[in-house]
Amino acid sequence: MEKELTTDFIPLEMDTPIWNRFFTIAPLIVIGTKEGDGYDLAPKHMATPIGPSNYFGFVCTPRHATYHNIRKTREFAVSFPLPDQTVLAALSASPRCEDGSGAKNIVDVLPTLKTNTIDALFLKNSYLYLECELYRIVDGFDGYSFITGKVKAAFVDKAYLRVSENDEQQQIKEHPLLAYLAHGRFANISETFNFPFPKDFNF
Repeated sequence: MEKELTTDFIPLEMDTPIWNRFFTIAPLIVIGTKEGDGYDLAPKHMATPIGPSNYFGFVCTPRHATYHNIRKTREFAVSFPLPDQTVLAALSASPRCEDGSGAKNIVDVLPTLKTNTIDALFLKNSYLYLECELYRIVDGFDGYSFITGKVKAAFVDKAYLRVSENDEQQQIKEHPLLAYLAHGRFANISETFNFPFPKDFNF
């Protein structure tokens, strides 16, 4: 067993965030919330299902309206955009820009859908939609928080539904997925391979 990393590895300083020093793969989602008399949309990439049950969470900050909207309404919507919606997902960040006078109006011109069981918006033409009720907000990650929700309703485009008789590699090739490469790049995923799980492996 090797005792030390080789000289090919560079130690990173811990007195500043490390995450912008390399690329990692993440989903890109858009969170929809009710805000006053209107609505807010915000892209997020630090997001994940929480265990195999129907819980979902993402990182946010009290500096953004999304955090306070969810704390007030106790619900949020999640849209999973397609690769050709990258610009729309990026535009949904406009209301957070410091000099964005009137930027909230961008939500009014983005293509959206009304949610079914909560009061929020989806980004139209995404492939997966979740409607969540707030489960718990965990504060204290320096200036950030982890917001978790229980999924009340979910809707998936039939082209993206996993069906046992489908060729999954061909399905994803014909209907690619969007991935975010933190920070600042994205990818269109259309080529995939079966993962070599050990025999009798169970999730």
